[in-house]
Amino acid sequence: MSGVNYVTKETLDQMRNELNVLKTKGRSEIAKAIAEAREKGDLKENAEYDAAKEAQGLHEAKIAVLENAIATARIVEADSIDTSKVSILCKVTITNVANKKTVTYQLVSETEADLKAGKISVTSPIGKGLLGKQVGDIAEVQAPNGQIKFKIEDISA
Repeated sequence: MSGVNYVTKETLDQMRNELNVLKTKGRSEIAKAIAEAREKGDLKENAEYDAAKEAQGLHEAKIAVLENAIATARIVEADSIDTSKVSILCKVTITNVANKKTVTYQLVSETEADLKAGKISVTSPIGKGLLGKQVGDIAEVQAPNGQIKFKIEDISA
């Protein structure tokens, strides 16, 4: 991820807590697993040691990604959202022009995206297509299965 990462204060707090756990408890557990694997003998043929070292690398990569997300985070307050057009943290009700299905999504950052919770990333194809649109506008979204048209029905905070 690069650029600014817009998040709510709650999400930033969750990210900081997760990073703290990864740096303390997570690192100590991995160090313990590496030490136990070392005690089992020859490191050249020790699958447990290789697995523990690989887990350590993945763990450190996750820490780096989280640190970058926190470093680039900018808090957006819900009461400061302009609902005259679609922007991050807006709830947007859209209707698929082709099949007349209506859904409501909240546009959020990549780290907060959760389709089951109705939260889509502003960097997703639909999110990009909706940004800047106003009520009544038609958003043309280039999806993997072709172009989809959505009518903006409502924008709220």
